[in-house]
Amino acid sequence: MSGHPATVDPYRTTLRTAADWGLVALALLALAALMLPLGTRDGAVVGWFGGASGAAPLFLIGVVLAVIAGRSAPRRLAAIQYPGAWVELAGVALALLLPLHLMNEGVDLSAGWGLWLFLVVATLLLWRVMGTLAGVPGWTRSVLVPGLFGLGLLAGWEVLVRGFGVPAILLPAPSRIAAALAANAPVLWDDFRQTVLVSVLRGYVMGCGAGFAVAILADRVPFLARGLLPLGNLASAIPVVGIAPIMVMWFGFDWQSKAAVIVVMTFFPMLVNTLAGLGNSERIQLDLMRSYGAGYGRTLVKLRLPNALPFLFNGLKINSTLALIGAIVAEFFGTPVVGMGFRISTEVARMNLDIVWATIAVAALTGSGFYGGLALLERLTTAWHPSMRGR
Repeated sequence: MSGHPATVDPYRTTLRTAADWGLVALALLALAALMLPLGTRDGAVVGWFGGASGAAPLFLIGVVLAVIAGRSAPRRLAAIQYPGAWVELAGVALALLLPLHLMNEGVDLSAGWGLWLFLVVATLLLWRVMGTLAGVPGWTRSVLVPGLFGLGLLAGWEVLVRGFGVPAILLPAPSRIAAALAANAPVLWDDFRQTVLVSVLRGYVMGCGAGFAVAILADRVPFLARGLLPLGNLASAIPVVGIAPIMVMWFGFDWQSKAAVIVVMTFFPMLVNTLAGLGNSERIQLDLMRSYGAGYGRTLVKLRLPNALPFLFNGLKINSTLALIGAIVAEFFGTPVVGMGFRISTEVARMNLDIVWATIAVAALTGSGFYGGLALLERLTTAWHPSMRGR
């Protein structure tokens, strides 16, 4: 039985050869790191073996495992059955723990050129394993890879700040921010409740609801759209630091002034996105609804609003971050003695930067969670829409 000879894809062969040489280069860099010191302690040079770095060979084994696992990668990376990716990930994680171990042992890493070269190798391997796992569909690509990227950034922040002795007043390490979060949790919770649960949610609902309602009215009365859209461009150019003190003078120091700022910031993005979504229906779809004898209201509910859902969620997601920013900035100009903006302004004046960064972390996590919840809701409610295909 005769068959055709196996064909070789030169493009994939070239990529594979380049990947092999890349792993060889990383292995050589790791060996070069062995020739350089890890740092100093009490004026003495700390090497890779013995003393405070007694665990260093274990971390070096992690890099070796990562390189070997990377060499055994299949030509097609999008395969969850590839166990080498997980071995490679474990090796990289073990390697990245080395600087934390050394710092806990009291080693000064500022002159540890061997360690920094070693970390370059580990970072490149982490980059490679994330590229491998990014080809795996499901939770690995959507959850694990972003999580690894975030943890890698935090680990790099921690190592660079502590390794080079950056003053905490300039940039505290993530560990110090986490300690400030734990130590000031009751105060930060009160700030979160005042800013997010009282001001942001109310202003967000009012601003987005008003923008949506006016968009429906402007769609029905075309001259409103032609008059409001230029105002939207004008309003988007107004700085929040300009309107916040005015709203505080108009509505007082409580949540009403913060909600007013949020309404101003969220009204026009929601209006513009809703109008764009309502105009997204195709002519043939509108003709079909007309042939069924559907009036404006039925066509709006059955066709135009469902087609506009991606645009509506786009406006909601944009406003989720604008609302939080607007409330925090508005609190700089007057608020009860509680709130994220109040906390940032007062603690900066006291040079208590740990609490400032802890408040920033709470705001960042809140904004990310708000945005992520809306993105998940969008995926659940618009899975049928053509714009969601392939996601």
